[in-house]
Amino acid sequence: MQETEPQPPKPDLPEVPAPPAASAPLVQFEELSVSYGALRALAGVSGEFWPGPTGLLGPNGAGKTTLLKTLLGFIRPDGGRMAAFGRDPAVAPLEVRRRIGYMPEVDCHLPGMTAAAFVAFAGELSGMPRDEAISRSHEVLYYVGLGEARYRKLEEYSTGMKQRAKLAQALVHDPDLLLLDEPTNGLDPQGREEMLDLIGDISTRKGVSLVLCSHLLRDVERVCEQVIVLNLGQVATRGPIAALTGARRSTYDVRVKGDETAFLTDLRDHGCDWTESEDGYRVRLADGGGPELIFRTARECGVQVRYLRPAAETLEDVFLRALGHSS
Repeated sequence: MQETEPQPPKPDLPEVPAPPAASAPLVQFEELSVSYGALRALAGVSGEFWPGPTGLLGPNGAGKTTLLKTLLGFIRPDGGRMAAFGRDPAVAPLEVRRRIGYMPEVDCHLPGMTAAAFVAFAGELSGMPRDEAISRSHEVLYYVGLGEARYRKLEEYSTGMKQRAKLAQALVHDPDLLLLDEPTNGLDPQGREEMLDLIGDISTRKGVSLVLCSHLLRDVERVCEQVIVLNLGQVATRGPIAALTGARRSTYDVRVKGDETAFLTDLRDHGCDWTESEDGYRVRLADGGGPELIFRTARECGVQVRYLRPAAETLEDVFLRALGHSS
C-alpha cells in the first residue's frame, strides 16, 4: 500500500461521550452450543455483554475464544441464538464485524508492512474509505504511543510495540465494542501497566465498551465492571464484580500458632472453608457465623490466634469458587 503523509496527526483520539445507561445489552446469547466434531466447546451458554467493560474468564479450553469467534461470525453455532446490535452474526457477519474491534491473542501482523500501512489496511477491511483509513491510522498510532515509530516495519517491533499495534488496528474504525483477547500477553510489568492504563482510558474516557478476555484476574478486576466465568463450555458464574466479591459470607484473614491441621479441620466441620494466603489463611465462615467461631475453635484445639482481620473476597476467590475449588 502506498503511504501518503496526511495532515499532522492529532496526538489523541477524538473524544467520544460515554453512552447513557442502556436498558438493553449490546450482545445477547441464549442456550448457545458449538461443537468441533465430538468435542462440545459451548454447551448451552447464556449471557450478555452490556455497555461498559466486561471480563471474560475461564481456564484453557473453557470456551472463551469459541464464544468470541461465534460473536464475530467465524463460527456458526449448532444450537441456541446470538444477537449483536440486534443482528445475528451467523446471518450478517460483515455488519456485525463493522461495529466490533478485535485484538486477537496471536500475532496478526503482515510482514513487510509498516505500522501505518497495517493499521490503515485494517481500516479499509472494516469498510472505511482509503483516505480516511490512512488518516485515522496515524491518529490511533499516536494514541497508543507508536506515533514516532509508525513508519517502522512491524517485524522490527518489540513485543510491547506489537501489542500496541494490534490494539491500534482494533480501534481504527471507531468500533462500538472492543474484543481484547489476552492484551497483556508477553509484556513486562511496566508494559502491562501501560497497556491496562490504555484499556482503562478507552473504556472510561472514550466511552468504548469492551470485553477483556484474560487469564490474569487482577487485570480484569482492575479494568472491568462485569464478569462472565466459563468452565467446561458452560457459564460458571456471571454478574457485577462488586456484587460477586461482596459480603457473600464473613471472610477473615487469620494467622495462628499451634496445630493448624486440627484447627482447619474443625473449622470445616463447622461449615467453613479456607484458602492459603501469603502469611496465613483466608477463612470464609458459614452463613451467619462471626469471628467468635474462629476464637472458639482455636481455643478447643489449643491454638493461639496471632492475627485476625476482616477481608473482602477477591475476583480470584470468586473464580476458584465458580470452578469448584473451595480450598
